[in-house]
Formats: sequence, C-alpha cells, structure tokens
Amino acid sequence: MRKQPAFWRTLRFLFLGFFVLISIGPLLWIVMSSFKTNREILSSAFAPPTSFSFSGYEAALDLAPIFQFYGNSVIISVLSTLLNVIVVSMAAYVLARHKFRGSNFITLLLSVSLLIPTAALLMPIYKIMMTIGLFDTRTGLILVYAALGLPTSLFIFKSHFQSIPKELEDAAYIDGAGFFRTFFVVVFPLARSGLATGAILQFLTSWNEFMFALILTKSTKVRTLPLALNYFTSQFSFNYTAMFAALTMVILPSIIIYVLLQEQITTSMVEGSVKG
Repeated sequence: MRKQPAFWRTLRFLFLGFFVLISIGPLLWIVMSSFKTNREILSSAFAPPTSFSFSGYEAALDLAPIFQFYGNSVIISVLSTLLNVIVVSMAAYVLARHKFRGSNFITLLLSVSLLIPTAALLMPIYKIMMTIGLFDTRTGLILVYAALGLPTSLFIFKSHFQSIPKELEDAAYIDGAGFFRTFFVVVFPLARSGLATGAILQFLTSWNEFMFALILTKSTKVRTLPLALNYFTSQFSFNYTAMFAALTMVILPSIIIYVLLQEQITTSMVEGSVKG
C-alpha cells in the first residue's frame, strides 16, 4: 500500500479535527459553563472555571421540576418505542413477504408521507387529540410519537426482513408453525439488529421531540424534557449557571445513549442494505 505524503496526512487530520471541534465544542462549552459562576460566564465565556461548583445544578433542581420532566420523557419514549416496534414490524413483515393487491400503493403512500412537513400535521393532530379526549395526556403523546416514526421504522424493518432467507420461514410452516408463531419465533429474533436500530432511532426521536409536546400538552405533570428548555429560558433568564446546568441535564442522556449504541446502528444499517 502506497504511503500518503506527510502534507496530505496533516491536511486530513486538520480537516477531521475541525469537524470534531465544531461538533463537540458547543457541548463542551455548555458543560464547562455549568460549573462556572455568573460572573465568570459574563467576564470570560470561553475560559475554564476557576473552581468546579454544583450550585448551578442545585438551583436548576430547585427552580424547575426536572425530575418530573425526566419521568414523563422516559415513560413516553419507552412506550412509544415499544408500540412502534411491535406494530410496525408486523406491517413491514407483511409488505416484505406477501404481495397482494394494494401492497405497492401502501408502500408508495408511506414513502410520500416522509415528504410531508411535520408542521403541516400539527393542526389535524391537535384537533384529533381534542376530539378523542387525549389532549394533555401521556397516552396522546405516546400514540402520536409512535405514528410519526412509522414510515422510517417501516423501511428499516422491511429491508431487514427481506435480507432473511425465506427458506427458514418455509421450513417453519412445514413443521406446522402458524403465521404468528413463525413471525415471533423465527423471523423476529433474526431481525433483531434491524429492530434494534429502528427502536433506537424511534426512542431518540421521541426523547428530543418538541413541537407536538408543546402543542398537545399544557400542564407540567405530562410535559417532556425538551419543553424544559423553554421553561428554563423564562425561569433562568439571569441565572446563566443554572440555565447551563439545566441544558446539560437535558441533552446528555440522548448523547450518551447514541454513543453507547452507535455501533449497533451502523452495523445493522449495513446488514439491512444487503438483501439475502
């Protein structure tokens, strides 16, 4: 293998280093500022803190119901992910394995739904939630989040089901297994990497969603963590230390989850792109 000149290696590392800096720089700045005092932030925003203090975190927990927001986000994100995976995986399996009249139209319809701006769905969904009595409830957000992730999850699941050899299912049918048993015992475990990818993406989307949570809720008892950012802006308008501490507590969980599971996402994406 031909060795690259030192100039190109240096240029490559500088290029990658620049993108790493602009990617993690703002996050590091927020975390660093959460340990500084207001005077330090105003006097020198980019200087490291002279001493690490947790007073900002204490103030944030005292002024805002962060744990209430955390609990709501966990419940809504987990349940919407489970609902999305269970329902959409069965639909994707049928579309991947069975050809029937209208199957191509359904796939096309779901493809077109990816092009619809999310803001265009706000008013119809708001009216539906008000009509069926699910406005300002966790159940309403769970159903909405699960439905919003349907197109993306469908295509991820469908590609992985198509990569599974159909002979395995035929063997199960010959052994006397029914449709549901074949799906849950044979196909479902084999597609676990793709299902995990869809679940991770659905969870992160639900965790970080803001617009529908703002429109479909009005009380603190059901509001989610992203709405805490709006809450903190008004509550901590002059307490920058508490505001940065609150921001740190809001954004770190999704980043940690993605960092821990990024290999799973990348691997399953590659596996799903190869059709068996």
